[in-house]
Amino acid sequence: MILGINFWLAGGLLILGIVLGYFLRRSLALQQASSLERKAQEELTSADSKAKEVVLAAKDKAASIIAEAQKEERERKQELRHLEERFLKKEDVLEKQKSEVGSRETECKKELERVQKIEEQARELQKKIGEELEKVSGLTRDEAKAKLIEELEQTNRQELVDVISRLEKEKRKEVEAKGLEVITSAIQRYARSSIADITTSVVHLPNEEIKGKIIGREGRNIRTFERLTGVEIVIDETPESLLLSSFDPLRREVAKLALEKLIQDGRIQPAKIEEKVEEARQELDNQIERIGEEAVYEVGVLDLPKEIIRLLGRLNYRTSYGQNVLTHSVEMTHISGMIASELGVNVDVVKKGALLHDIGKAIDHEVEGTHVELGRKLLKKYGIDEAVIKAMESHHEEYPFSTPESYIVAAADVISAARPGARRDTLEKYLRRLEDIENTVKTFKGIKDAYAVSAGREVRVFVVPEKIDDFGALQLAKQIANKIQSDVQYPGEIKVTVIREVKAVEYAK
Repeated sequence: MILGINFWLAGGLLILGIVLGYFLRRSLALQQASSLERKAQEELTSADSKAKEVVLAAKDKAASIIAEAQKEERERKQELRHLEERFLKKEDVLEKQKSEVGSRETECKKELERVQKIEEQARELQKKIGEELEKVSGLTRDEAKAKLIEELEQTNRQELVDVISRLEKEKRKEVEAKGLEVITSAIQRYARSSIADITTSVVHLPNEEIKGKIIGREGRNIRTFERLTGVEIVIDETPESLLLSSFDPLRREVAKLALEKLIQDGRIQPAKIEEKVEEARQELDNQIERIGEEAVYEVGVLDLPKEIIRLLGRLNYRTSYGQNVLTHSVEMTHISGMIASELGVNVDVVKKGALLHDIGKAIDHEVEGTHVELGRKLLKKYGIDEAVIKAMESHHEEYPFSTPESYIVAAADVISAARPGARRDTLEKYLRRLEDIENTVKTFKGIKDAYAVSAGREVRVFVVPEKIDDFGALQLAKQIANKIQSDVQYPGEIKVTVIREVKAVEYAK
């Protein structure tokens, strides 16, 4: 019984729980639906407000676009008005030009008609003149024409003869020139290469810093070097090199050797410069002797005295019209030897005469007289055969041609000197002018050395300080300038620098 009651009580409670759960769930569902509806309503309201904002922004943008388009349209209309005005102005200008062209055309037509009338009048006048000439000359037009043609034939015949004669002369000259060219070309194939000497030598430096050492403090090193060698040092912007300028090749060679020794030593100062210059002079003496020996061995003349060979070496540092004298003499020896062999004369005499023909130029700086006369005296002094002296003494026609060998030596001299590029007359004149300047300066007393530098635009004079004081140096500079101005021909002006230097030397023991 109690079990049945419990069963029904549990069933009732279950049904009651189900009913309560149903109503509770429904209440929760209604609350959630109400919340979703409110949220949807809020989102809808927000969307409406945003849509209104977008519409307003779109309206504003559309209004600005319309305003900009209206502005562009106004500007375009204004530009079109300007273009229209320009076209109208151009049209007016074209109309004016058209009117002017029309008036000019009318004027040209009138001028053409006037010229045609003048031409017609000229033809009538020419006809009348022709008739008058026929009456005066008594010849008809055809007769006058025939006579004129006859005279022209006579004149042209003579001209034709003259032209033929002129062509024959020109052809003869052309043939002679061609023959000379062929002969010169044939001789040149057997000749040594010849390069005209210049007045500068290039010294290559190991680096740019050495230039400062060469100049020295306040330029004392370069002044000492130029004073001792008589050569001007030209320092320019050329990297790692400098120029030695002097018309005397011997001075340039001494300066070049001394400068190379100084650069190798590295200690460049006045005392060291004096030492190296003296060493360079001694080395050049040995070099001169070696060059002379090489020259006589080259041409096969081996029985000359040692003094003559040494003088030949000195000729390597002499030029004649820009041509190296020793090279010229060696070349002459080869050429004259071949000519003598072909003609069957004494080859040994001819070769010696050619080799020694300019030997006097080795001492003509120190001794008065022409190089031919000096050469004759030298050869007689050292016992050279008289036949050799006769062969060389006539190459400038100072002495008569006395032997066949003398003709050959003179011919070889001309051949060697006349080759293209062998000599330069302007260089020889330039060097002679520099020598004249130095010789003029050396005529004054108390002068130790004088050097023409800067291409002859300056002469530096070193005086003996015991003979000339400071005031005397000033007077000497003026006297030298006046002497050069009166005795020497030169372009431009020449600066005279007189240098008086006192040097005291003492030794501590």
